[in-house]
Amino acid sequence: MKDIAIYVEGGGDTAQQKAELRIGLDALLRPQKDAARAKRLGWRLAPTGGRQAAYEAFRAALRRRGDDTLVVLLVDSETAIDPETKDEAVDAKMRVEHLSQHDGWSFENADPRQVHLMVQCMEAWIVSDADALEAHYGKDFHASKLPVRPNLEEEPKGDVYTKLKNATRDTKKGEYAKIKHASKLLALIDPAKVGHRCPRFVTFINWLTDVIGSA
Repeated sequence: MKDIAIYVEGGGDTAQQKAELRIGLDALLRPQKDAARAKRLGWRLAPTGGRQAAYEAFRAALRRRGDDTLVVLLVDSETAIDPETKDEAVDAKMRVEHLSQHDGWSFENADPRQVHLMVQCMEAWIVSDADALEAHYGKDFHASKLPVRPNLEEEPKGDVYTKLKNATRDTKKGEYAKIKHASKLLALIDPAKVGHRCPRFVTFINWLTDVIGSA
């Protein structure tokens, strides 16, 4: 393996919006990026806009890049998914089966371990760190309106959005908007706090760290 390419759902329609999301995610994944660079591995984090575009870019990269590049897909689950079993093979199969059923995607010839989920939506990562949100939004941010359940994978996507908007509505920065705010917030949140409430974030980070470490 010489390179890592992570194709991510999100980033909007413009090159600038995708660049901003890439910067935010690079900050969140800084330890993994630094570890890859220390091993002289190439690192490419590629926001693609819509989830279908992410899948198609992932499939094209698998065909084009060969064994020298670790190609990764990172998308929302959109809907609820069963809890992890902590068996790597079983959990990887669960992820691809969920996406196959939800989106009609085929993962033939793809290693399921290279497919990962941002819970029901990426905002679950963001709401896991109320302190970072409060520091960003400042006065009139209402942390008490954020989701309170310990495992944010169980929080429905619609509820995550609604509660995040309610928590930020009265602030000077205004109600949370994905394109306007997500990239900045991803760079601020604490990965440890995300992992505490988002089990599949831990799965993704640990797998990526192990793969880099063994390269």
